[in-house]
Amino acid sequence: RTSPDNAAELTSQVLLGTQVDLLQKKSGEYRVRTPDGYIAWVPASSITVMDQTEIDNWRQSEKLIYTTEFGKSYSEPNEKSQRVSDLVYGDILKLTGHKGSFYEIAYPDGRKGYIKKSEGLTLKNWLDTRNPTADHIIASAKTMLGLPYLWGGTSVKGVDCSGFTKTSFFMNGFVIPRDASQQVLAGEKIDILDSEGHFDPDKALKNLKPADLLFFAAGKNSNPNARVTHVALYIGNGTFIHAAGLVRINSMLKDAADYDDFQTRTVVAARRYLGAKDPAIQKIAESNYYINK
Repeated sequence: RTSPDNAAELTSQVLLGTQVDLLQKKSGEYRVRTPDGYIAWVPASSITVMDQTEIDNWRQSEKLIYTTEFGKSYSEPNEKSQRVSDLVYGDILKLTGHKGSFYEIAYPDGRKGYIKKSEGLTLKNWLDTRNPTADHIIASAKTMLGLPYLWGGTSVKGVDCSGFTKTSFFMNGFVIPRDASQQVLAGEKIDILDSEGHFDPDKALKNLKPADLLFFAAGKNSNPNARVTHVALYIGNGTFIHAAGLVRINSMLKDAADYDDFQTRTVVAARRYLGAKDPAIQKIAESNYYINK
């Protein structure tokens, strides 16, 4: 949240098993820094504090990543046992053993549980199978179609616009900046504007590639220097997918049935992340927050 108060605005979410840096403690909450550099407040009850030895042990342990959209862990290796917690895609847990068709897992706070093997992969195997092509990123994005919009949301239970693009890239092995206003500063700039700084659909169709990011500003006559307030993922042929009310597909072409007039007239920038050499676009496999290096 934006401040150490349960009533403060939700600004982002951190998935279970994600390492964060503790910067400050106040009023029973921690000010933390996430792997993408985002700084906000989290209740102390949601954090497991580790010293250097404990975090080294966690990093060196074999991990499991939950790969089903959402589900739960069990207290015993059977589906009729008590639930330990709910889980969403991207949650990371310690893998401690195998019991038939279940993984035996441990939470950062020491809780034990079991997850069906069909619902997870070892973190190593998951990273080895990430193939971040445009088709795969768009396919990941489409798994979230119809997902409700949630301000600050970054999980498959609810996303905001930049949480949606962030999750689409995370599913393919990348950590990218959190907010749209930060995402627009990363990657390779794509020319989609005319000489006066307004959106040029012909230029966009020529220059954009699938999985590029489109950025929008509030107001229908915005200039390129306007504050970015929205982001979408370009699919191709003038269409894009984004979280606006819910995750949906729209077109920037006026004669298309799913043309979105407001969003199209406020496009101010585009960026390409795939292939970009930018430290703001991190491979999970190379991040100290996820991998023991």
